[in-house]
Amino acid sequence: GGSGGGGSSGAAVEGGLEHSMMQRVPVASDRDSLSSNLAALNQSLANMPQAHDRERTKQYSPRNPYPTPNVYYNAPGPSPVFEDPAIYEHFHTDTLFFIFYYMQGTYQQYLAARELKKQSWRFHKKYKTWFQRHEEPKITTDEYEQGTYVYFDYQ
Repeated sequence: GGSGGGGSSGAAVEGGLEHSMMQRVPVASDRDSLSSNLAALNQSLANMPQAHDRERTKQYSPRNPYPTPNVYYNAPGPSPVFEDPAIYEHFHTDTLFFIFYYMQGTYQQYLAARELKKQSWRFHKKYKTWFQRHEEPKITTDEYEQGTYVYFDYQ
């Protein structure tokens, strides 16, 4: 094959293959970028989740346990006092919210929610927050009501 003079097209034909006359030559910033990308990939690989990361962490066990007097509750889980629905009537609203959000999926969460409902708080499933009427609603329909509300911001 011969060399064609493709001066105006910017390409040369050599051995039947067309090659661009203008090839991209890597510059220092490209090499730095490649190097930093490679370093980031290696770092990600080194910190990749392992199969054992799925396992739940073990319960805390003190190295030097100190015997606690029997007057203090020291069994795992909530105290049996929290099993009594009547005690929830005496809790402050903030305490009920704490129990609701930090004891999820427990009987105590149910009891806290029940007491909040008794105190005219309503849980909105879409917004996942508690609302209480501040005053009577201005508009009430079967689908919604519009008015002024107090809400609990758990964050």
